[in-house]
Amino acid sequence: MSEQAPTPGGDFPLPPVDEQMCFALYAASRAVTNLYRPLLERMNLTYPQYLVMMLLWERRDCPVKDIGAVLQLDYGTLTPLLKRLETRGLVNRDRDPGDERSVRVTLTEEGVRLRELAEGVPEAVGEVIALPSDEFEATRLSLRRLTENVLAGEARLPGQG
Repeated sequence: MSEQAPTPGGDFPLPPVDEQMCFALYAASRAVTNLYRPLLERMNLTYPQYLVMMLLWERRDCPVKDIGAVLQLDYGTLTPLLKRLETRGLVNRDRDPGDERSVRVTLTEEGVRLRELAEGVPEAVGEVIALPSDEFEATRLSLRRLTENVLAGEARLPGQG
């Protein structure tokens, strides 16, 4: 464990950056996302686009609202992403006849066919992650719980609430 160094110009110690949870999560997220990049290039998909396509391969069609909720993407991020997928002919966006306020996203035949190129991607990534299956699942569940806790909470500085 590294020694705590005082903040420049301050008199209180901060944990070293490489010992903070935020940095471990940031570094792991970047590493895993970068691991996907060459695998997704052959599909001409970004990682967020791949997440949307995986959800649609699972469900075939989905309201935009549900895609945003499941993938934790806001409309400002999701709308241009869906437009790009639609322009590529992978999805269609249509008003839900049962609720005109809702837009449903459906796979096109081309979008369905693209799934074949994605075959093996999760396994290839899993091989590089190289955790035993029980540790892999425990880590996944811990990260899910961490996300739920963070989304339900609010950070407050000491003495400020």
